[in-house]
Amino acid sequence: MMKVPKRGFTQAEFEQRTLRAQTLMREHSLDALLLTTEPNVRYFSGFFSQFWQSPTRPWFLVVPMEGKPVAVIPEIGQSGMAATWIEDIRTWPAPRPEDDGISLLASVIRERQRFGRIGVTLGHESCLRMPVADYQRLGALLAPTEVVDCTSLIRSLRNIKSDEEIEKIRYICGIASAGFNALPELLRTGDTERENCRRFRIDLLSRGVDDSPYLISGSGPDGYDSIIMGPSDRKLHDGDVMIIDTGSTFDGYFCDFDRNFAFGRASREVCEAYRTVYAATEAGLTAARPGATMADVWRAMWTVLEEGGALGNDVGRMGHGLGIQLTEGPSVTPSDQTVLQPGMVVTLEPGMTFAPGKQMVHEENLLITESGAELLSRRAAAEIPVID
Repeated sequence: MMKVPKRGFTQAEFEQRTLRAQTLMREHSLDALLLTTEPNVRYFSGFFSQFWQSPTRPWFLVVPMEGKPVAVIPEIGQSGMAATWIEDIRTWPAPRPEDDGISLLASVIRERQRFGRIGVTLGHESCLRMPVADYQRLGALLAPTEVVDCTSLIRSLRNIKSDEEIEKIRYICGIASAGFNALPELLRTGDTERENCRRFRIDLLSRGVDDSPYLISGSGPDGYDSIIMGPSDRKLHDGDVMIIDTGSTFDGYFCDFDRNFAFGRASREVCEAYRTVYAATEAGLTAARPGATMADVWRAMWTVLEEGGALGNDVGRMGHGLGIQLTEGPSVTPSDQTVLQPGMVVTLEPGMTFAPGKQMVHEENLLITESGAELLSRRAAAEIPVID
């Protein structure tokens, strides 16, 4: 029986995250970081609310070069933010489209001017989550302050997980692994993808996941042609292959891995494709060591896939970072030179097109340790499971 991790984080955790950020800020001569998205605001503050699903109000967190972060948020979030370690909370009566916190935010940033430079995440895999017109107005109010991209700074912090973060990810991976191991008893030929996936979702919830915001499936005779759609109302028949992929959460941290199943029988081509992708995962696990790059891991897996007859890989990458978001940087691609370090949590996701319109994709979650890779997901079966 897995021990349930304590929810939330200690104040020391947030203090360390902030101090690490401030060290990098000084190196880059940044007066402050302006954070506007749910994962980044939550990472530094602990503010964890489903209310982010509403697009009506913007939320801001300012991380100064010294001291605690400052929250600039709608009044509706005052009590929630006050329950975190944040003490300086500035509010306005949102929504107020004519000035939705922008002048208030500008005044907070101006209080912390030294170098005349602030960081905002403007790079790959980032978004503003505020109206572009408001962002432009903020820039005008802060002029001549220089706004620079701090995406790589934030990523370097979030790439390395703390012990508390790893505990949560290990736990959710364990729950999802137990659910996948029991899944063959829930899958039924003749039922739809949607019906089979609904039973899986209910089972995961009963095992203790908080949510399964990402649970997809794809199926077809001797293979599937997509790994991002579904579940659909397509019924499963003998000779079908189905993939189920879940990004389930515990206390805001994700797992992200899949499993493949054959219904009634598995053709020789399907079995060979499965074994090839399984072997590619093994190669990736061996290559995923401190000092190796994501590109090194990609090459180790692609060599096996190519030798196994892969016609191509339509996914675009074969793994990625994992944590407070379902997918985080870096990516397992032939060009990503990010160096693996202890504390990084990544996925291995080798996949191949083994026949026209037929894919086989496999995914596992792992932690980079001082000595290599530790599997967080329970390893998939070496042979494709067949549902009678």
